Amino acid sequence: MKTLADPNSALALGLAAIRTQFQVPESFPAEVLAAAGVAAKRAPTQHIDRTDRPFVTLDPATSTDLDQAFAIERSGGDIVLHYAIADVAWFVDDGDAIDLEAWRRGATQYLPDGKAGLYPSVLSEGAASLLPGGPRPAVIFTVRVADDGAVKLDGSERAIIRSTAKLAYDSVRDTDLPADFIELSNRIQGAEDRRGAARVDPPEQEVERADDGTYDLRFRPSLVSEARNAALSLATNLAIADMLQAHHTGLFRVMAAPDDRAVKRLRLTAVAYGLTWPAGVTLAEFQRTLNPADAKHAAFMLAIRRAGEGASYVPYRDGVVPWHAAMAATYAHATAPLRRLADRYVVRATLAIANGQPVPEVVTAAFPRLPKVMARADALSGQIDRAVIDLAETVMLRDRIGETFPAIVTDVDDRGARIQLRDLPVVARVATKGLEPGDAITVRLSAVDLERRTIGFETAG
Repeated sequence: MKTLADPNSALALGLAAIRTQFQVPESFPAEVLAAAGVAAKRAPTQHIDRTDRPFVTLDPATSTDLDQAFAIERSGGDIVLHYAIADVAWFVDDGDAIDLEAWRRGATQYLPDGKAGLYPSVLSEGAASLLPGGPRPAVIFTVRVADDGAVKLDGSERAIIRSTAKLAYDSVRDTDLPADFIELSNRIQGAEDRRGAARVDPPEQEVERADDGTYDLRFRPSLVSEARNAALSLATNLAIADMLQAHHTGLFRVMAAPDDRAVKRLRLTAVAYGLTWPAGVTLAEFQRTLNPADAKHAAFMLAIRRAGEGASYVPYRDGVVPWHAAMAATYAHATAPLRRLADRYVVRATLAIANGQPVPEVVTAAFPRLPKVMARADALSGQIDRAVIDLAETVMLRDRIGETFPAIVTDVDDRGARIQLRDLPVVARVATKGLEPGDAITVRLSAVDLERRTIGFETAG
């Protein structure tokens, strides 16, 4: 991690330029804010009282747009997960000003100095957020998890809940969590291993603003508490996807696996990194042995992520089983409706099916329209993230032109080599040919352009 001071406001000005370049909205139109203010006062009338259940949330410490809360109990050998999801549809009417603006945005966009929400904060960080104290309206999905990690959606209902604690990934203790939280997570992760799931979670390069006005540029590995919490969302999304598929409707998250050619390239990359990948071991089996704390392992995990096609959304199609290769399962997104537009519709469809009701026509009509909207939002998010990181790298290195840095080659293509500096959280390129993944090299910083957010390296010696 590298802490960046910003005495000359280079980062602040650069972030403002990024917002302008990518047309990140600063606020909401007046009619949307007005509609949200009215909607926030809407009293729940179709919700069962479940405030007796001890729900808690687990998120980044600073998060206030809380999509999920959970309570856990035993039922014989099964673990029953009551997963409460923010009932966004209670506050947003089809075709109203809030809804139309959400369709324009698609998803919340995050920058270090603030976010551009999918919904106004009076909803996303207020009335609709599952903040502690409550009460709050929610949609509860009850998911039964067997000994072997198999999941089944037992039911769904609109309910009033009361979160008893806002827990944070970096400070939560096992004693703060429901008794079977860890066992439930272990069951889900064990089932992933048995079906050959291949989720890749390398350390993420990110920029974060601190309270003192500085910024941190770092590679952030996933915390144990974060991975365990993700298992709860995974269990719910898998159970929901199975129900939607069985009822011939829905919107699914899909991703193709790396093809044979890509796997062959990955095997060569593993050799270059000095990693032992036995001939009879599949990619999914091998990557479960990788340790993201090891630089070469982390670089190889990034190579795996780049080797496959990205994930996308598809509506239900007769005769087609939607498949997410990384999950090794049929998969849907339903657990983040405050941040993703598509989830609101998946939640509504599942709630209807679970209660023996027809899926509303407006929901069915939305499914074929959503993939394009979500693809645009995902692409924008990726562009913004990359621009922010590029900006932080240029600010960090602007006074170091001519210096040399040890680096490791993480990938090679027709444009040259992608490198990761060994002592700084920087990923860059050199145009030099003849390098191989895993090569340890020394590079010289040859150029820094703050306005264009670019840095240039050349091999030294």
